[in-house]
This record gives sequence, C-alpha cells and structure tokens, in this order.
Amino acid sequence: MKRIFGVLMLAALAGCGADGEPIRPTAQASVGVGSHGVNGAVGTTLRRGNVSVGMGVAL
Repeated sequence: MKRIFGVLMLAALAGCGADGEPIRPTAQASVGVGSHGVNGAVGTTLRRGNVSVGMGVAL
C-alpha cells in the first residue's frame, strides 16, 4: 500500500509542475463489438522525454 501511495504522490508532483514543466497526460478509449459481445478499454499515458508510464483497464 505504501508503494502505491508513493507512486501516486510522485505522479501528482510531476503533474503539478513543482519539479519543472507540467506533464500532460494522454488518454485512450476503445469499444469493440464482436461475436463474443461488446468489450472496451480505457487508459492514460504520461510521457516525459524517453520515459513513458501507462495505466489502463479492459472492461
């Protein structure tokens, strides 16, 4: 739990611009229809220089 909290705090610090220029997140969403029903996914990516961090969930 402490690691998750630490990662969230670092993301918040990077997002607010306290350590430099703010990082703008990008968001993705997709919906698909197939023979097995409807499926979807959402996610976000933070990118700064050569470093990229992404999180997402499939619905």
